[in-house]
Amino acid sequence: MSQLLLAIESSCDETAAAVLKDGRTVLSNVISSQIPIHERYGGVVPEIASRNHVLNLPGVIDKALSDAGCTFRDLCAIAVTYGPGLVGALLTGVSAAKAIASARNLPLIGVNHIHGHIAANYIAHPDLEPPFVCLVASGGHSHIVYVKDYTEFEILGRTRDDAAGEAFDKIARVLGLGYPGGPKLEKLAEEGNSEAISFPRVTFGDGCYDFSFSGVKTAVINYIHRQEQRGEAICKADLAASFQRAVVEALTEHTIAAAKEKGCSVITLAGGVSANGALRRSFDAATQKEGYTLYYPPLVLCTDNAAMIGCAGYYLYEKEIFADSTLNAVPNLKL
Repeated sequence: MSQLLLAIESSCDETAAAVLKDGRTVLSNVISSQIPIHERYGGVVPEIASRNHVLNLPGVIDKALSDAGCTFRDLCAIAVTYGPGLVGALLTGVSAAKAIASARNLPLIGVNHIHGHIAANYIAHPDLEPPFVCLVASGGHSHIVYVKDYTEFEILGRTRDDAAGEAFDKIARVLGLGYPGGPKLEKLAEEGNSEAISFPRVTFGDGCYDFSFSGVKTAVINYIHRQEQRGEAICKADLAASFQRAVVEALTEHTIAAAKEKGCSVITLAGGVSANGALRRSFDAATQKEGYTLYYPPLVLCTDNAAMIGCAGYYLYEKEIFADSTLNAVPNLKL
């Protein structure tokens, strides 16, 4: 008999709910974006995000059930993101999930947001199974993860300062591109020469696959200041393309090196930055050259959504890894 699971995601500024059948079949995936609200502030305002989650969650959950053609009576469990993320935003989703689980006497499953991003690939690629190496790159995270099993992970590398998406957003802000910065910077970079300016790539020695994007961010800002002091023009498109290339090359090279060390033949991408066209092209070329199989999700599953949380939750459900009424938001939750 098929198992239907309701998932809720509210870790940042997307209010989302989804219903999945047997973990990998998406029956509904509803996302209410707050981008128009936060755009005027140039970034996500946590308190405003939390308030809008409270307003949006009932309608989003109802629509997810309606789109899936089911009711609460048909569900086997409730999965919810409990970290990492904005604490107030997380609490809204956790509270809703706990209330539903208690009222309907359903198992409650707490899902790590990073685990969810990794699981997005299972939805898009039914043939994908662990083990593999996954690059999770988003506004808040830059991890290279060895996926041992559906619920077992080893961190091979992580950022020591800014996440890749965070660096994209900060440089977009410096260039006056607005919010959300990453997609706007990528669009500008398409018009530029990625070899026009040389920006640094940070490495930490053999066998260390950590990232550092603070240095390249500072180099970009210093370059802008020098050009302004000299009274020389700045080609924003060239700057965006050169900065993007520095970040993309670091993400690609470190991930390929980590996969070689683990002896993995499969590499996957996940997270909001995995929607970046330059990153995908870089990985397409590198994995083809090195003989790896590459997977990445469709764009709708790269950014925050509840379907990925439901997929990750299903594999926790299979192993009966449940939470209880004490489940709380953990903003700095580790994988």
